[in-house]
Amino acid sequence: MENRFSGITNSTIREKIDEIKPATDSTILRRILSFLDLTSLNITDNEKNIGELCEKINNFPYLFPDLKGVAAICVYPRFIPLVRDTLNIQEVNIASVGASFPSSQTFLKNKIEECKMIIDSGADEIDIVISVGEFLAGNSTLVSDEISVIKDTIGCTYLKVILETGILADPDKIYSASMLAMEAGTDFIKTSTGKAPVSATPEAAWVMCEAIKDYSGSNNRMVGFKPAGGISVSEDAALYYAIVKTVLGSDWLHPDHFRIGASRLADDLLSDIEGREIKYF
Repeated sequence: MENRFSGITNSTIREKIDEIKPATDSTILRRILSFLDLTSLNITDNEKNIGELCEKINNFPYLFPDLKGVAAICVYPRFIPLVRDTLNIQEVNIASVGASFPSSQTFLKNKIEECKMIIDSGADEIDIVISVGEFLAGNSTLVSDEISVIKDTIGCTYLKVILETGILADPDKIYSASMLAMEAGTDFIKTSTGKAPVSATPEAAWVMCEAIKDYSGSNNRMVGFKPAGGISVSEDAALYYAIVKTVLGSDWLHPDHFRIGASRLADDLLSDIEGREIKYF
């Protein structure tokens, strides 16, 4: 498919985004909370803090009975068994990062084996990163083949492919990487790892959603979108919500097709919904 973002600048895209008036009323913020992948991917993570995070998710329905909880908890692979044994809320999926996250710089055999181990450990979803260096070098076939073989390996397990858009930077590269990942079979495309200097941006989100619209229109398959990295306040989350609604429509406003990856956002959403400062997660 022709890259219709060739020659388009981020400034031009920003003009379109500035026309959007994101809603931040309680109804919208409640929905956004239910789209969260509550994430802990820290070098200091241990069984104690991950176990405590699981217990907070378990207790959430009792402390906030009028709110729907998060969509998933996302942790490093070694914590999957702990989450599986501790988490009591069946509606919350277990997500993990695989295939040599966040660099993707290892042997393909290792990437495949790690993803197999993640599934065997009990994860419902896997987030992987494209081989960014190979993509920028023009080795699109290699990148596509890696995604395809990993998706074939994990089968019906949700696959989210991270483009690391802050490094790709240019709209045409982001559009091309989005199309490549979708054509290779991913279930979601995701902006960032949160480990690069630049993470999610509204401009990247707009391009990725436009790519999803083009791909889905031609292939009759709804691919999900996940912005992640640096999204910590309700106003920013509401803008991503509005971008998805504007470009893709209301059908995408469901956890099957829209997630936000964040570690700090949940408390800000809760505070704005409840009208008081809340530090829970």
